[in-house]
Parts: sequence; C-alpha cells; structure tokens
Amino acid sequence: MRNLITDVPGLSVGSAEDLTLKSGVTVLLPDEPAVASVAIHGGAPGTRDTALLEPDQTVEKVDALVLSGGSAFGLDAGAGVQAGLAAMGRGFQVGPVRVPIVPGAILFDLMNGGDKNWGDYAPYRELGRAALAAAGLDFALGSHGAGCGATTANLKGGLGSASLRLSCGATVGALVAVNALGRATMGDGPHFWAAPFEQGNEFGGLGLPCPLPVDAVQPRTKHDALRAGANTTIAIVATDAILTKAEAKRLAVMAHDGLARALWPAHTPMDGDLVFALSTGRHRLQEPLADMIELGAAAASTLARAIARGVYHATPAKGDTLPAWQELQGKEK
Repeated sequence: MRNLITDVPGLSVGSAEDLTLKSGVTVLLPDEPAVASVAIHGGAPGTRDTALLEPDQTVEKVDALVLSGGSAFGLDAGAGVQAGLAAMGRGFQVGPVRVPIVPGAILFDLMNGGDKNWGDYAPYRELGRAALAAAGLDFALGSHGAGCGATTANLKGGLGSASLRLSCGATVGALVAVNALGRATMGDGPHFWAAPFEQGNEFGGLGLPCPLPVDAVQPRTKHDALRAGANTTIAIVATDAILTKAEAKRLAVMAHDGLARALWPAHTPMDGDLVFALSTGRHRLQEPLADMIELGAAAASTLARAIARGVYHATPAKGDTLPAWQELQGKEK
C-alpha cells in the first residue's frame, strides 16, 4: 500500500505544475471508463461536465477526472486532457465518433504570489495534457499539481492523498487539492483537525492537543485576511467496489463528512467544496447495505487524512503569501 489513491486497482495519477505561475493540474486516470458521480456542498464551485454525473443522466462512465488551479481559467485543463485521451482512442462512442468524458473542478489560486501574466491564453490546457502524460502509480504530495499554489486561512495548502483497505475486502482512496477558506489546523498550533483518523505518523503523529487551544473553534478564515474568494477544496474518492451511479453519488455525499472533519469551517458560501466519487468496479460487495456504510465512513476518514497530508507535505517557495506547515514546525517530511 502506497497510502495513495492509486492503491485502488485500476487507477493512475499525473500532475503538472508551473512554479512561476504557482499553479497546476492533477489528473486521475482509470485504466478503463469508470462509474462516477459528484456531490457539491460549497457555495462557490467551478466545474466542467458535472451535470452528466447525476444518476438520472445518460452517460454512465468517465474517462478521467481533473483537478486544477487557475479559477475559471483552469477549466481549460479538461480540454487538454480530453485531447490526450482522444489521441489514445478513448471516449464515449457515438456512431463512428469517440468523445472523451472528462469532468473537472477548479480552485482559486490567482492571488497566491505567482505570476499570472500569461498573455492571451492561460496555460492550463497544456498543463492538463502534461499531467495526463505523467500519469502513474506514484506521485508527489504537497506543493504539486493542483495543490501547487493552494492555501488555507493560515498555511499553504497542497495536494493530498491517502488510502485504506476495508474489512469487506474493498479498497478506498482519496485525492484532494486543499485550498480552503478555513484552517486544517487547530488554532495557531501544529495539530490537525483530522488527527483522530491518522494512520501511523502520516502527518506528524501529533494526535490531539490537551487541552484544546482556546481559539480552536474560532472560525478564522481567508475572509478575515481580505482574501475572500481565494478558496475551494476539490477532491476525489475512489474505490474498486462495484457501484451503481446512484451508489457513487451516495459515496460522494458521505465523503464530504471527511472534509468537514479536517477543515474548520467548511462548506461556506465562499468555498466551492466538491467531491467526485469513482468506482473501478473490480470488487463485488457481499452485503451491499452494510458494506456501503463501511465504505462511506472509510471514504470520509480517508479524505480527512488526505487533506491533512496535503497541508503537511507543502513546501515553502519564493514569493509565497503564507508559510508551510513544515517551515513553521522546523521538521522535514
């Protein structure tokens, strides 16, 4: 187990970033078209092709999912991924034509200290295609891909991932770009809200503070720092369990509990908090209702861990507007 979403059989992940831009793209690529759905609980989302993921819509499966920086400019990343998939001969069959199905979501990182003077055309189409070309089983966390320029209220955000093997034999994984309005840590201390779900020392092994910081539940946000709008945590949870589109929808809904467990506050009017859920369909659930409950809880806990890992692995860079967790704690990854 890599403790990455690619522990789910049949998945690979690629990232591409521009360090001068302080932004990037991450692509989740299933080996074969996969059942997917989405749940959007934030008040300010930016999306591509998410309507077709509802259970009552015709298209059942997707060819890839894209997470991108760049706000609305970043939606171009999906076009780059789509072009790459078309070159591979992948896509939804319509007569003699194949149309790659590539839903995506974006986060706002336009005011993070990076140079956004890109001229007539934003670079996200090219970054999307580069991320697709880089897809593999291993990928870097922290200040990479869609998490390259991500921030929280008090620290740099980042790209996070985690995985878990369930008692029913299925595997669940999470991939997230953490760019929250609120905080992943309690007060000004180093302790993560996701601490109860930590596996080993995957994000420092600090556990919960005792007593809790007096300002732990004070909802400090980017809005307080006049960076309102520079937000959105976008995520994917994936499993090899065989799911219908409706079950994938329920999995995405349950996974949002992990986002709320790891970030405070979450699902605000200024966040575009979104979770995709995807099934590679390789493991049959023996007790569908009981196993779905376990699967949904695991998706939530795994997403919470992935969020903390994204912040934990972020690294400082020239021009940053916020410090990295590692920088403040004086620790190496």
